Amino acid sequence: MTDVPPPAYAGPRRVFSGMQPTGGLHLGNYLGALVKFVRLQETEPECLYCIVDLHAITVEHDPKVLAQQCREVAAAYIAAGIDPKKSIVFVQSAVPAHAELCWILNCVARMGWLERMTQFKDKAGKNAERMSVGLFDYPVLQAADILAYKGTHVPVGEDQKQHLELSRDIAARFNNDFGAPGFFPLPEPLIQGPGARIMSLRDGTKKMSKSDPSDMSRINLDDDADAIANKLKKATTDSAPLPDSVEGLAGRAEVENLVGIYAALSGSDAAAVLREWGGKGFGAFKPALADLAIAKLAPIAAEMRRLIADPAAIDAILRDGAARAADIAAPVMRDVRRIVGLWGA
Repeated sequence: MTDVPPPAYAGPRRVFSGMQPTGGLHLGNYLGALVKFVRLQETEPECLYCIVDLHAITVEHDPKVLAQQCREVAAAYIAAGIDPKKSIVFVQSAVPAHAELCWILNCVARMGWLERMTQFKDKAGKNAERMSVGLFDYPVLQAADILAYKGTHVPVGEDQKQHLELSRDIAARFNNDFGAPGFFPLPEPLIQGPGARIMSLRDGTKKMSKSDPSDMSRINLDDDADAIANKLKKATTDSAPLPDSVEGLAGRAEVENLVGIYAALSGSDAAAVLREWGGKGFGAFKPALADLAIAKLAPIAAEMRRLIADPAAIDAILRDGAARAADIAAPVMRDVRRIVGLWGA
């Protein structure tokens, strides 16, 4: 007798992603995520873009500024081109389904799966036993974020692929353990386009990060033109001119990063950039890159400032988004409670 595979998920295609409200967003967030978020809302039937404040409290944070940081991320989403009428923009904690489903999925996930997650090891280092249980459990909450809406596709960077694989494992385990084949989708990654991994302006081997103590390592989305020009002028490079081909970037991490930033901002690729700039020095290339970055980012910074100046308007957008998200999650959670056998389901 031939084994029959379980039925595949047959529900609608739905994109889910989110960002933490822990400090300002930067060029890496813009090119690595926001540009793709905007593109996806034009091609996908439904997109949910969350501000994941429950994830933010897994580490030490300032409760006095967290709500305002959520507004700032929402402003960055909208300023970058996310339309809250086309996409659902909301704050994670405003939809209780995230926390409820996380607990249920905690009872499905296995300790061994979480112990293999490299991001926890990287963040905790030698202090793993002092870290919060929430930080260890972070990937299960990510799975709940996606599966509460039966998200089918997730735009992620390479560093999040392992967490998405865990989400797939948890979804499959739930479907199998509770005899509900095809209930949860196995979410697929969406990794596409240039600029998926923007590195530090000070060290091309490290990812651009808001946690880096040096502000010169990153271009913040709210930086003014002078700050952008200064940071790119002082960005680490070497003394050789730009190479004529992509192969010539090998072993030149900082140069490769700047070429990649230029390519992403101009909508081209590294080969095209080097055809134009190969053999030229950074004295010419850096000012051109600064002009390009300012042209792209200055309008976003201005719109962010305008939006942040009206917090009531941002809050109205976030409340509407949370209501729309909750409407999607409600029937999913009713079915989850019934499948698990919880009282009153």
